[in-house]
Amino acid sequence: MNPLPYAREQCIELVRQMLRIRRFEETCAQLYGEGKIRGFLHLYIGEEAVAVGAVPALHADDAVVATYREHGHALLRGIPARTIMAEMFGKSTGCCRGRGGSMHLFDAATRFYGGNAIVGGGLPLAVGLALADRMQGRQRVTACFFGEGAVAEGAFHESMNLAALWQLPVLFCCENNLYAMGTALDRSESQTDLCLKAESYKIPARRVDGMDVAAVREATLAAAAEVRSGQRPVFLEFRTYRYRAHSMFDPDLYRRKEEIDAWKQRGPLHALTNQLRAQVVFDETDFQQLEDQVSTELREAIAFAEASAPEPVSDLHRDVRAAARPKT
Repeated sequence: MNPLPYAREQCIELVRQMLRIRRFEETCAQLYGEGKIRGFLHLYIGEEAVAVGAVPALHADDAVVATYREHGHALLRGIPARTIMAEMFGKSTGCCRGRGGSMHLFDAATRFYGGNAIVGGGLPLAVGLALADRMQGRQRVTACFFGEGAVAEGAFHESMNLAALWQLPVLFCCENNLYAMGTALDRSESQTDLCLKAESYKIPARRVDGMDVAAVREATLAAAAEVRSGQRPVFLEFRTYRYRAHSMFDPDLYRRKEEIDAWKQRGPLHALTNQLRAQVVFDETDFQQLEDQVSTELREAIAFAEASAPEPVSDLHRDVRAAARPKT
């Protein structure tokens, strides 16, 4: 295995961010079992290398559009863990005042546009954001994250077609975890080469090992630069794997335990820490320090969420608009 081409501090930061996501998601699963988080909950455990490699490779004024499995992307984009946790608890101090919950995180300040519960729903939004940037003459990238299940949706094909026709600056990031909601890709798609689908719209496409954070980072840096300079779309397929079921309601009966265990052996956090230990730039003391930092952050986030108040009833109609009744 080749040494990572990064300084020690940057390598440790990669581990820290993946550990933040892993422990955040594990904590959410526990809180869900305790009834403190309700509704739907989709965990990102196993896929951390994609968010950690891709999101920081973007510029601060770029836009990020995500799916309902977006907690990791939100953390990497700079939304505080306490604000996300408060949103999960349905509290007024959450990033959406508790109205969005797990699947609808949003933060205008960091240009994080969600959080979308509809499969493929973020794709046309990304095209619209990129079109707005094009019309305003802004050199921005809109990065749109979605799962391979969205590739079967009409919105995917419509969005790819318009982005290609209008040469819009969209970076399409497909997180292919092989099973969509619970059906293997080759049981739902006659053409399983997702890059080929993108190329059919004359969009440059590349396949990336989504379990390798360095590979994700370098591919995203190159693709984002290509989108920015050429003002045209690019498609990246990140081959990854989720260790947990699709959601907390999913019994996960469609995968063999042996398959899950095999993927865990090359899990992103496990692989990176082993690689850095082999390079003698990281040891158990470093890892324990990161664990302590993350543990403190999560304890403070939970305390903040538990101490926060729900949105008052008086705000029930806030941001609700009624259409004017037509004159008769």
